[in-house]
Amino acid sequence: MSQTKRFLAVTVAAVTALGMVGACSKNTEGTTPAADGKITLVVDTFGDFGYKALAAQYETEHPNVKVELRNVQKLDDYKPKLVQYLAAGSGAGDIVALEEGVLNEFKTQPQNFVNLLDHGAAELQPNFLPWKWELGRVSADGPLIGLGTDVGGLAVCYRKDLFAKAKLPTERDAVSKLWPDWNSFIATGKKFTAANTGAKGFVDSVTTSFSAMLSQAGDTNFYDRDNKLIADSNPVVKDSWTTSMTMISEGVSAKIPVWSKDWEAGFKNGSFAVTMCPSWMLGIIKGNSGAANAGKWDVAAVPGGGGNWGGSWLAVPTQSKHPKEAYELAKFLTSPTGQVAAFKEAGPLPTAPKALDDPAFLALTNDYFSNAPVGKIFGDGAKTLKPLVLGPKHQAVKERAFEPALQAVEQGKLTPDKAWEQALSSAVKEAK
Repeated sequence: MSQTKRFLAVTVAAVTALGMVGACSKNTEGTTPAADGKITLVVDTFGDFGYKALAAQYETEHPNVKVELRNVQKLDDYKPKLVQYLAAGSGAGDIVALEEGVLNEFKTQPQNFVNLLDHGAAELQPNFLPWKWELGRVSADGPLIGLGTDVGGLAVCYRKDLFAKAKLPTERDAVSKLWPDWNSFIATGKKFTAANTGAKGFVDSVTTSFSAMLSQAGDTNFYDRDNKLIADSNPVVKDSWTTSMTMISEGVSAKIPVWSKDWEAGFKNGSFAVTMCPSWMLGIIKGNSGAANAGKWDVAAVPGGGGNWGGSWLAVPTQSKHPKEAYELAKFLTSPTGQVAAFKEAGPLPTAPKALDDPAFLALTNDYFSNAPVGKIFGDGAKTLKPLVLGPKHQAVKERAFEPALQAVEQGKLTPDKAWEQALSSAVKEAK
């Protein structure tokens, strides 16, 4: 899970400790059998993975198991805690979520995770898109540390009421036709801004658009296939940056830092009309917007065609006292039926071909988003999504180098040229 989002780098000391002591002791929190013989399996996630109903179902079908969902809303809060737990050898859940932008960092310490192949996971391979399965492995012939939860198919989520105020089309097909490409998207934003609807801007921040544009590349971003930093020379990065600068200069951004309190409140208050919407964002928008805004949101196509932003895996730390039982729960949560149920609850797009072909999935609508046919919107083309080449510090480079530079231009603190220089300089530091 995109999603998105997300991400604080870990201190060198913590990473070093992770490697030195990660597998030295066992978890003693939350997994001790109770007096009634039940065991508790803790599932650590960030954002909303859509597991509430699935956890209740699993408990019903497995009376000896209690499932505790332990959630941290933001990945940049979640990741440091997980690193600390792995370094200490205790405290992590029996199952932990690993997001695509940080997965490679955890792959460098495979001893911290159970090899799921040892529990028979090889039979599950058909349940996942081939590239999603392979990314869960440490290497081509190495251990499997993660079962895929979702992929991050792209769309745009928009406020129909604000579009109506701006005298723009509100019906999703007509809205999609407004922006076949990013230049058209910017032109639409200018029309919206000129209408003075009371919103702070058209799109929440250029950082979400920047991420969406990067995800549409379907190949390399900040790193090449040999894990060499190429942010300064990759045209994908430069073109995404240039388009983002145009958004700022044309005044279509609300200039609200993503994942901030103002951003969370902005969904409810109508501070912006549009945000980039990988499928996992549906649950976040609903949670931030609240019941009062049900039916005001809808889902349209993303400018420039589809892309893959986000996605996660479930892993079992070696410190778990119940690795076999944890594997069985992870297997259940990531099964084709589990993926469809999670999508129905919170929006993470299935990675199981069987789920993506399921007529029940393709027929799913989302009443909060004006009964948008989200199964079809996100499901169409999902099997053609390609993984991005994400280097070992991809997320740190994006979140700690490029996004602060983008925000500095939005806030008028740096010129585009100075911000570009700052982004590249910070990227080199973050990549070390």
